[in-house]
Order: sequence, then structure tokens, then C-alpha cells
Amino acid sequence: MDSIAKRNKANKRRGAEWEIDLMTGLRSVGEDVERLRLTGAEDEGDLAVREDGGLFTIIEAKNAKFEPGPFLDESRRERLNFAKHRGIDPGRVESVVVVKRRGKNWRKAFVLTTVEAYFGLEDAE
Repeated sequence: MDSIAKRNKANKRRGAEWEIDLMTGLRSVGEDVERLRLTGAEDEGDLAVREDGGLFTIIEAKNAKFEPGPFLDESRRERLNFAKHRGIDPGRVESVVVVKRRGKNWRKAFVLTTVEAYFGLEDAE
């Protein structure tokens, strides 16, 4: 295996470990969260948190170089895929990106969203 393949494999492993740490942490504080495993063009995100009233929060978990724009674009696409695959109104599904902070645990990670999504302005354009 060449050095690039080894690095990619190690990065994938670290990303999976981060998803599991985040899921385990959220469960430990009472959140109803499951890991999603669909990949490719129809990816639905990494974790789904079931909220009261049939609402969902999709989490795109990142353990990578901080790139908020692309992370948020990916999160939005995955939110729409999650809703589409389940026949859920996209308005009942939110998405955030949770970015691991180097040397910190899951509670100290960054949560990214947009002003538009945070204040419910997505349909107000």
C-alpha cells in the first residue's frame, strides 16, 4: 500500500471514530441518535437525531481541515436526501455540521449552520 492510500485509510478511520464518539456522547446525555451509512450521491449525512414531534436533525460530522462553506453545502444536500428517501417534508429536517476541535472532546466541537437555517428563513427569499 502506498503512502497516499495509507493516509486516506487513516483519515477515514479517524473520521469514523469521530462519528462514533459524537454519537456515543450524544446518547450519553439522552439524545435519540443513530448513525447513517448511505454513501455517494444520495448520502444522507452521518448521524440523525430524532427530535420531539417527528422532527430530525441531520449531523454531518467532520474531523478535517476547517472548510465551513463546502461543509454547509454538503450538509444541506444530505438533509434534502434524508427527507426525500423517507418521504418527510424537508421543513421537518434540520442539518448542522459538527467539526471536531483538535485536542478537545465531543462537547467542545464546533456546530455550524447558517443564519438562514438558524432563524428559519430558508423559504423567505
